Amino acid sequence: MVAVTPQDEAQRRSLINLRVTPRDRDLIDRAAASLGKNRSEFMMDASRQAAEDALMDRQAFRLDATQFAAFVAALDAPHAPNDRLRRLIATPAPWDK
Repeated sequence: MVAVTPQDEAQRRSLINLRVTPRDRDLIDRAAASLGKNRSEFMMDASRQAAEDALMDRQAFRLDATQFAAFVAALDAPHAPNDRLRRLIATPAPWDK
């Protein structure tokens, strides 16, 4: 058996304290329960997703003129029809049912 040092434990988990209003806490708890999660799991998942989104929105990539033209052409090209797209368009919206 391998001994776990305090440094190992510190690297695994770190405590983050937040002060929230009772109203916000209750909202978070209801949302977590609706997904079968506890408050910590829900907040960690939501925080991780928000962090990834924030960083992804700030990613930059460089293209030369030829690469940029190909990139823009790919964005502007119409999507090729397929069965999944046809089914999606034919499916009524939940609020129209």
